[in-house]
Amino acid sequence: MASDLTIGAARPARKRSMGLGAGMLVQAWRTAEFKVGLVVFIGLMLISIFGPDLLGLSATRFDVAARFLPPMPLDGSRWPHLLGTDQLGRDLFVRSFIGLRNALVIGVTSVIGMFLVGSLVGMVAGYWSGWVSLVLMRLTDAQMSIPVIILAITILGVSRPTPASIILVLILAGWPAYARFARSATLSERRREYVKGAQILGAMDPRILFVHIAPNILPPIAFVAILDVARMMIFEAIFGFIGIGVQPPTPTFGTIIADGMKYLINAWWITTIPGLLLAISLCSINLMGGALERARNKRLQGVG
Repeated sequence: MASDLTIGAARPARKRSMGLGAGMLVQAWRTAEFKVGLVVFIGLMLISIFGPDLLGLSATRFDVAARFLPPMPLDGSRWPHLLGTDQLGRDLFVRSFIGLRNALVIGVTSVIGMFLVGSLVGMVAGYWSGWVSLVLMRLTDAQMSIPVIILAITILGVSRPTPASIILVLILAGWPAYARFARSATLSERRREYVKGAQILGAMDPRILFVHIAPNILPPIAFVAILDVARMMIFEAIFGFIGIGVQPPTPTFGTIIADGMKYLINAWWITTIPGLLLAISLCSINLMGGALERARNKRLQGVG
């Protein structure tokens, strides 16, 4: 009986949160920037997943006879090297979109990891005050004081970097921001009437935190987290550029651009094409994330 009453006490707040999440999507969908960003992002995703396999070209096979081929128009005169080749005759279309695929996998996975870790730490610190909150938040402050590049050099510089180790570095660097956000939201949410009602009815603290409070504070944080995907993709490219990213022969934006820097005058497309593709990808993600963040602010303010 008490459990049913507890659920009933939390239901209005949960409906409010679900309404906030759905309202954010509806509000964002009304904007042109969200639609443009979504269409571009889906298009790039589909090309990066299926494009390299459909062309049937290798991203690592050398072809000395096809070195430094410039980008060609869609007239069939030099199919299939439409975006040219690099200094070793490797197709830039395949390498660039495989690099995009790798950047998206690392960016999305790392954001999911930092969201889960940071939200868990923040909710626990926000719900339980005293020494638990003090220890967790001091740990958060200590982690935030370490620059991402320093952390990456320390961890990735002592071993061969892999996608898993890069994701670990990005999670370690990014979770404190989510912890602070989740703690602030939990502190505000635990003062609401449904939480007090659940406590009076005898609900255990873990149940209140993870069953009732978490669904009310995590959806807005998760929606806005899409902006961090772009930031993680930038860090992945930086790691590859300075030599501590995913190692060759696996193509990444950073390694492709770094290899092409030596030929920037005579073969500008080696660096320009992956750089342009990265910029378009980041713009599409930022368009969606910015629209969602503005929609969240409007919904919290009761506008729209």
